[in-house]
Amino acid sequence: MKSVYSDDPREQEAAMQRHFNIRLNMFFFSAFAIFTVIIVRLAILQFVEGPSLSKQETAMRVKDVPLSPIRGTIFADKGEKLAYSTPVQSLYITLQKDYSTTTDRGKENRAEALALADKLKEVFDKYGDPNAEKMSKEDIIKAMDLDYRLNGGFSARRIKIGLTKEEMAYFLERKDQFPGIEVVEESIRHYDKDTVAVQAVGYLKKFKSTDSVSWYDPIREAKDKDPALEYTPEEFVGFDGLEMYYQAELRGKNGYKSVPIDPRNMATGIPEVTPPVKGYDLHTTLNKNVQLVAEQAILDQIDWVHKNPVSGKTHPNAKTGYAVAMEVETGNIIAMASMPDYDTNLWQTGSMPNDVWSKIMTNYQNGTITPFSSGRSGHDFGSNVYLGSTIKPLSVLIGLNENLFTTNTIYNDRGITYFGKNDSSSVRNSGRHAYGSMDPSRAIEKSSNTFMVDMVGEKLYEKYKSKGIDVWDKYMKEFGLGVSTGIDLPKEYLGALAYKDESETALSRLVYASFGQQGGYTTMQLAQYVSTLATRGKRMEPHMVSKITDENGNVIKEFQPTVLNEVKFKDAHWKEVISGMKTEVGSSFAGFPYDFARKTGTSEQWAKGENRDNGVFIAFAPRENPKLAVAVIVPEGGFGSQSAAPIARKIFDAYDQEYGLDGVPKKALKQQQTGQGATNQNQQTGNQNSGNNGQ
Repeated sequence: MKSVYSDDPREQEAAMQRHFNIRLNMFFFSAFAIFTVIIVRLAILQFVEGPSLSKQETAMRVKDVPLSPIRGTIFADKGEKLAYSTPVQSLYITLQKDYSTTTDRGKENRAEALALADKLKEVFDKYGDPNAEKMSKEDIIKAMDLDYRLNGGFSARRIKIGLTKEEMAYFLERKDQFPGIEVVEESIRHYDKDTVAVQAVGYLKKFKSTDSVSWYDPIREAKDKDPALEYTPEEFVGFDGLEMYYQAELRGKNGYKSVPIDPRNMATGIPEVTPPVKGYDLHTTLNKNVQLVAEQAILDQIDWVHKNPVSGKTHPNAKTGYAVAMEVETGNIIAMASMPDYDTNLWQTGSMPNDVWSKIMTNYQNGTITPFSSGRSGHDFGSNVYLGSTIKPLSVLIGLNENLFTTNTIYNDRGITYFGKNDSSSVRNSGRHAYGSMDPSRAIEKSSNTFMVDMVGEKLYEKYKSKGIDVWDKYMKEFGLGVSTGIDLPKEYLGALAYKDESETALSRLVYASFGQQGGYTTMQLAQYVSTLATRGKRMEPHMVSKITDENGNVIKEFQPTVLNEVKFKDAHWKEVISGMKTEVGSSFAGFPYDFARKTGTSEQWAKGENRDNGVFIAFAPRENPKLAVAVIVPEGGFGSQSAAPIARKIFDAYDQEYGLDGVPKKALKQQQTGQGATNQNQQTGNQNSGNNGQ
């Protein structure tokens, strides 16, 4: 092998020096590169990752424990409190040691915790409210959560809510004797004892009870939670109605307690407390007086049909009733009654005894927007009954708009009509009446089933065949039937659309739909439908809330009237239909001082061998320049003119008193007249006195 070095010693030395210099340079370069990387990395750690690492390091030593805020108030239209919170003082404990039975140290310390429970019970018994149910030692130990079944070691546990002044003074004066004990201000939710629209207002339950409630999934699944918005398992949240729909606004923001902890997850020092921020207040469109009139009117009418014959017999199976009153121009919901109702103050603890729950479990939800757990009639009918003849104004509008007939078309009503293959099926008018010659307006007034079958159902099928179902469905949804109304309440039911059941022929479905026996809708949908008739095509978004304010009264958000969609029909068609909305309603509206548009309905449901009649009624008043639309449903109540119409009359009268169907509130007018009368009387008395003085 050839040597890399020359035989000349001087050349060998020079070559070795060169190699040494190369190695030395490589060493210095490598050292420089390594130190450069280290310096850059240190800079990144300090200036880029430093803040987040510092935060993580702090989080390992300090835990933020949320403190629930005070919930906002829900007001009626005139300022009455429908739901409000009052402050109470609660006793909390933050465990200072491990007391669990799962560790040796916890077992050693357990006796201390049990002794503390005894001491707490002694204080509660001596200074607590003598009329309140007393806590047992077992209750106290369960609340202390010594085995961390509900909370981490650093989390404060609520031992008792609603301390008396004597209990508060005792604990505040003896903090050194009760390590980890503190008195915290919280709130209890109260609801109007007059039970005003209770299902619409809603109620509260503990957040830990919402696992199956999809409404709260975004809160549970949120990442990087703001401590001010973090929910605790024990805090109360909206579980229905406005309480749920406006949960974020009503709740406010947490305060939180920053608790120093040790590696064992136990509190080690004095916490820093950031107070919570009170939730916003809701100002609803509900008028308490009109609402109470609506509720009582339903109960009175149910009692009446039990004792008085409707369509030839009494109706003892009418056990529920529903009504919605909606302002035509604004969409404001003035009354929303689902009866029977109950006292939502029963939910103050977040749960209730089984015997109480069994009494309300069938009617604790809002029957005007859902048929579930919102009351059942004697034969188990829900709140979304078929509309019966109340659909006929829309049937005629569809026929006119589709050029199936004109406003001048004359139809001969024989009281019965036939359809289907070889005329194998038939439909009769109610009471087998034959009305003779009629135009479309009179067909609505007399509630002719045969007109709707021959002139709408069959002709729509002839024009579109099976596609006629889609055409019908399109018109229904444009008027709010079978689609969300947009009401600011959760759990809205969209309706039962039997006309989409393909087990029946398209012709049969269209025929029965034409006179109101194929769509089961809610009272809220029915109210929006009649409001759309009143506005001649503008489907207004219904609102339960007019504005949201902070605790100082500053407006955070104000809701304006909103048109969801507008249906365009010829003026002559609207005139023809609305002129026909004058069905006879007997004595229900005797003496009513306004011309008003209305339509009664009697839908049928089969139960135990016969068809049962549901009472349905829609109306708006006045006929010209309408102010209020009302819809009423009384399942198994008999004819709508006798079971449902009287309820609507009382609602219209109450609205007239509060707001005035002509724009002049009659209550204020009476007060003004009374005041003027008193002034005139005083003036006359004064004049008489002056005359006497002169004599």
